[in-house]
Amino acid sequence: MSGFVLFDDAVARRFEPFALTRPAGELRAGARLIRERWAQVLGAEAIGFIGAPHLADFDEPGAPPAARGVLPAGTLVVHARCAPALTARIAAGATMVMVDQRIAAVRLAAETPVTALADGTRSLETLGTRTGVMARVEGWWLEAPWDLVRHLPTMLAADLLAEIPATLDRPAGLTVLGTHPIHIDPSATIEPMVLIDASAGPVVVRRGALVQAFTRLVGPCVIGEDAVVAGGRVACCSIGERSKVHGELSVSIVIGHANKGHDGFVGHSVIGRWVNLGAGTITSNLKNSYGPVRCWSPQGMQATGMTFLGSLLGDHVKTGIGTRLSTGSVIGAGANVFGSAMPPTVVPPFTWGEVSQGERFALDRFLLVADRMMGRRDLALSEGMRACLAAAYAARWSA
Repeated sequence: MSGFVLFDDAVARRFEPFALTRPAGELRAGARLIRERWAQVLGAEAIGFIGAPHLADFDEPGAPPAARGVLPAGTLVVHARCAPALTARIAAGATMVMVDQRIAAVRLAAETPVTALADGTRSLETLGTRTGVMARVEGWWLEAPWDLVRHLPTMLAADLLAEIPATLDRPAGLTVLGTHPIHIDPSATIEPMVLIDASAGPVVVRRGALVQAFTRLVGPCVIGEDAVVAGGRVACCSIGERSKVHGELSVSIVIGHANKGHDGFVGHSVIGRWVNLGAGTITSNLKNSYGPVRCWSPQGMQATGMTFLGSLLGDHVKTGIGTRLSTGSVIGAGANVFGSAMPPTVVPPFTWGEVSQGERFALDRFLLVADRMMGRRDLALSEGMRACLAAAYAARWSA
């Protein structure tokens, strides 16, 4: 099967605080990025994405570029808000893919200019053939960014069962509770005094990861490539590559390259790339009333229907020591939050310090901080990503 293109529809483009700095296909859903999920079930690579104009220069390792020009007839366009089950397999001859009675992917019936999809309002059904091979697979639809948390326990458990070989033997010398399968990559390091609790679900520790002493991993849980868990309890979490976490994390996603290196509870939250949580940063994930959580979106406050929901932290967010985030907080991309122990529930992107003062985080200072943090991972802020972040900054401050 040839490569595929990921499509951010108008709903996906409102997935704040993440949509300002990344296409939906680069969000972590369950154990994998959405792009990686589609690549696995299709047996193909993503060759492009169609998203908001300010993401035209988006540039991250492994991510496809923004699609341009004309898409040839036969190109497979997939919905970036749909996370197919990793056990699904889609035949090369499929012309349409349906997930939960909704069209999730179509093969273009005719060559189509990218501009025809530019504003995200075009329905994929209008682009495919009326006849052909329909593939029906299981998966999850994301209607809002907090659905990443809503579906995490079920999705993560299914993902890890699909990832772990059925005949795998448990590594010797580990302290393990429960009967669900576990998999420790041979290149990963598990120090003494680590407890793996597989009572409620499987546990996977991927290539090059380090789990230090006095850590309890509670399944379903995955520790990504070259990530570090420096002690504490990590339960029902998807920790992305080259992240560092410590303390208590529960039912949360770390997209990748983020730091939570100190004590402090993070629960039912999504942490974007290049986030750094200062020591003692704590999220509340349950209201004192035990009632359903409302969460901000670009359309205003929305009912989530969820009793447990912590914080959504966009890419490149930084919090000062002792920051306390209220239930259902949304911290915009690039915000540098400090000075107030409990900032407002909604922090606009690219703001600095006390949010009540509305101070803008100067673009050159923001890019300098981003470049410095990436340098600590031996990576550089590419010219493409620098341009993408500058465009996101302009989109925020010109709005």
